[in-house]
Amino acid sequence: MTQKRFRQKLTLYYLWYTLLFMVFLISLSILEKEGVPRVWIGYLFMFVTVVIYAGIGLVSRTSDLAEYYVAGRRVPAVFNGMATAADWISAASFLSLAGGLYLQGFDGLAYLVGWTGGFCLVAMLIAPYIRKFGQYTIADFLGTRFRGPEETHLVRILAVAATVFISFIYVVAQIYGVGLITSRFTGVDFSVGIFLGLASILVCSFLGGMRAITWTQVAQYIIILIALMIPVSWLSLKHADSLLPQISYGQFLNKLSDKEQQFRTDPHEQQVRDLYMQQAAALKTKIEQLPESWLNDRAALQRRLDELKSGKGSLMDIRKASSQLARYPQSAAEAAQRWSDARQQLLVKAQPPLSQFAPYAAATPADSVIKRNNFIALVICLMLGTAALPHVLTRYYTTPSVTEARDSVFWSLFFIMLLYVTIPALAVLVKYDLYTNLVGSSFSHLPSWVSYWAHIDKTNPLVSITDINHDGLVQLAEITLDGDIIVLATPEIAGLPYVVSALVAAGGLAAALSTADGLLLTISNSLSHDIYFRIIDPHASTQKRVTISKLFLLLIALLAAYVASLKPADILSLVGAAFSVAASTLFPALVLGIFWKRANHQGAIAGMIAGFSMCVFYMLYTHPLFGGSVSHQWWNIAPISAGIFGVPAGFIVMLAASLMTPAPDKHAAEFVDYIRIPD
Repeated sequence: MTQKRFRQKLTLYYLWYTLLFMVFLISLSILEKEGVPRVWIGYLFMFVTVVIYAGIGLVSRTSDLAEYYVAGRRVPAVFNGMATAADWISAASFLSLAGGLYLQGFDGLAYLVGWTGGFCLVAMLIAPYIRKFGQYTIADFLGTRFRGPEETHLVRILAVAATVFISFIYVVAQIYGVGLITSRFTGVDFSVGIFLGLASILVCSFLGGMRAITWTQVAQYIIILIALMIPVSWLSLKHADSLLPQISYGQFLNKLSDKEQQFRTDPHEQQVRDLYMQQAAALKTKIEQLPESWLNDRAALQRRLDELKSGKGSLMDIRKASSQLARYPQSAAEAAQRWSDARQQLLVKAQPPLSQFAPYAAATPADSVIKRNNFIALVICLMLGTAALPHVLTRYYTTPSVTEARDSVFWSLFFIMLLYVTIPALAVLVKYDLYTNLVGSSFSHLPSWVSYWAHIDKTNPLVSITDINHDGLVQLAEITLDGDIIVLATPEIAGLPYVVSALVAAGGLAAALSTADGLLLTISNSLSHDIYFRIIDPHASTQKRVTISKLFLLLIALLAAYVASLKPADILSLVGAAFSVAASTLFPALVLGIFWKRANHQGAIAGMIAGFSMCVFYMLYTHPLFGGSVSHQWWNIAPISAGIFGVPAGFIVMLAASLMTPAPDKHAAEFVDYIRIPD
């Protein structure tokens, strides 16, 4: 079959798929109107979408090496662009990006700018050259370019280690998103939801490798696009009488700024902020009186429990008191940390709302400068990290030619752009809806979505609205929203039918699954191809190599699911760390390996180690989660942007080490000349 005929056939398949999905959506809308319980609609959405992905995985199952690793190198540019977009529109983009823009305003645009700019770097600096190389993994590219004396494999091993480290961080974030959405679909516990979603991930990646993942990701992109466009278009129609939110939402920026100004001067809002300051002061006193305050509070909780057990309390009261005692800090040191974190959160809540739509809005000019520097640093890290992410770069091995690889980057940007120009509109319109309809409403008439989302995760509620000043009315300062639920809760906030809520959850699930599939395959292929085949057993059969890759995939998936169940951090923080590590470790080696013939084996080793070490050191040194301190930050740069120090370290050390050691053999020059010759 010619490439043109293959492309036409794919187009027909996916047009029918889109049409049938819309018929399915309309059918569920009719069922909901006829009184079918919501829970069954949720189950139907999850069952049907997972069956679709599983069906594609089964049809695309393969043991052929090229098909399993790179989809046979016959994916047309347009479809590879859609698959790359789905691979890219991860749980972080779909779930957390709109939430980040909602909470951070202008500062959240760093993600959009950085990720978009990163694909421009991919098109100019990386994608055409790795496609000309024509193998299977990024570690294989670096290992071949920086082949050491007597075929030493240290560069390859370091590249595999970096790939596994980066992709594992990233995949944990995706599986966390899978758990959040699956629990939303089915009502099961978050941890159970993770392992239910994991089964969906494995069906595609385990059976068909890159071939199954590619065609599944195209199907998932279509669902993602529909799921995001419908609720945000409805909000735009509701508030602006327009079905084009990308154009209409700008008119609400000034309205939101005016409302924020009202909140800053409103006496009820100020009363709530004063109460937060009083609570923060009380915690400060308790911290200063440690360990006595810790002992006294624990003794008081124990006395309360003993009184209830003696017959003075109901079973519900006893359970509540037991739970409070179980959650109480186990040591004075733990109490100090938890109370300090709680105090810091109260101090933040006590501050009047800043205009989030003004660039680098802050209480003082010095804070504004810090915000600006962090914005620029984050943009740079995300750009360079995007250009070095192994699971993104591997997608450009799947095109038929170098020219199609370049075209594929264009289509990737186009399909990503369709979503990226919509997400800011969603954040603004949701904020306007909440400011207009929720703030100032009565606590006795809170919308049902508040209660629902508050009980999804009882340990760390995703929504919290507490009547701090006991006036019976909702103040802005009394609302706490987790950014990860903004998109998922949008249909309920907008008053849309439940079927749209299920659709958005299906879109979020598709986003998380598509990226998780690509990441797991990237890890398993690197381990099986670059470690097992290239180093351990060079004579392994193709069947054995595919089997080994599947075993690695299964083990990594189970480990990632376990780590995700521990809820190590919010999604954007996890993803941000992956970008900084990728930029620091792989970007210098990739760029210098392509454009500088003098770069050698020793330089690549030194540069990769230096970049990785600097990046990870800064994260550990400055992030409280790892025992670091905010006071240790250099020029007040946040840990998520550690790559701003790691990338220069990688470049400088690689340049210096290459110049201080013997020049590479003629193989390196021939390699560079070959990959840079146009098709």
